[in-house]
Amino acid sequence: MPKIKPVYTTTASAAVIAALLAASALAPAEAQQRKSLRWTTSQVGSYGYTIAASMAKIVEQALGGEYTVTVQPYTSPTVAMKAVMNGEGEIAYTADIGMSQFHERVGGFKDYKPVKPELVHTWYAYPMESLMATSAKEADKYKCWKDFSGKPVFYAPAGAQNWLNWQRIYKVLGYDFKHVQIDLKSNADALEAGTIVGSATYTTAGKSLAAYWKETEIRLDIKVVNPCPDEVAKLKAAGLAVVHVDPKGAFTKDVGPSTLMGVPILFGYNARIDLPEDVVYKMVKAFYDKKDELVKVYPGFSAMAKDFVGMQVQVFVTDAERMPLEGFPRRGQSPQIEITYARRFKRWRGGVSRRLNDAAGAIEIELAEVECCNGRAHEQG
Repeated sequence: MPKIKPVYTTTASAAVIAALLAASALAPAEAQQRKSLRWTTSQVGSYGYTIAASMAKIVEQALGGEYTVTVQPYTSPTVAMKAVMNGEGEIAYTADIGMSQFHERVGGFKDYKPVKPELVHTWYAYPMESLMATSAKEADKYKCWKDFSGKPVFYAPAGAQNWLNWQRIYKVLGYDFKHVQIDLKSNADALEAGTIVGSATYTTAGKSLAAYWKETEIRLDIKVVNPCPDEVAKLKAAGLAVVHVDPKGAFTKDVGPSTLMGVPILFGYNARIDLPEDVVYKMVKAFYDKKDELVKVYPGFSAMAKDFVGMQVQVFVTDAERMPLEGFPRRGQSPQIEITYARRFKRWRGGVSRRLNDAAGAIEIELAEVECCNGRAHEQG
């Protein structure tokens, strides 16, 4: 029986290959047309990196596919912030304390001069509560935070916002900050071996632990050490908050006190001032619209979901109180506020203070309640 040559197969295959080649040719062209939106974060395994990676798709959809979002990890938020202002990104992972240090040019930002436009307040996502922990077998030696003064402690990765927070805490308390840098994955081993006697842990909105602390808790029994009453009094007198955390909300095992005590900081993702206003608005509005969905996946978003707008305003009021710089008249005994603060607030206002709709109706931010943005602030902002 004579064989029939499948001529159609060759033709069909050629058509398929041609189509595939055409598609592959279009993909790079489409990618070239899309703008880049680079998020710089803390290292892989940190909460900041995890959240940024999960936000990428939401941002791309909110911007109508006009931008390609990439997440780039750095050794710390301080380095990530500098990377954005050096032109390596557009949005940086940071916290209120990091922004304050940058504005005041202290700490890791001493003598720092940005190559690109500065970072401005854009979106704050969740609070973190800085806590102190030690191994359960050594817990009897540590009753207060003063017991860790001058001892080898891992206060989170050097340059991280929690690390900065502990420096601030120790400065207020007058303690000796002796930091030992370790790899995140060796946290449990270092505590077990006694290489460090304590390790700073943190919860996110009292609900979540960082990935490396989840691993630590599985591998090692730990105890959280609360500040003593006199330490709490000193911290509050210096203007720092001390909050209560339910250990059952974040830890899976008994960690000692029925109520944990920590000093909070507020984390967010801030953009350079030259990022287009409509991009900021669409991005932040998307987070607002999806806040109830986000909190189901990441409990750390609970505070944001409860009061999205209030969290944003809180940063500006707090930032103003921490910046006694010249440039504006006072209201009562409030600290003076520098001109760049007014610019930052005006920038945020332009992107976020439009109406954000939810099921209950529209929410409008009342700027008049915030002291900073009146008079000369508007004229020069």
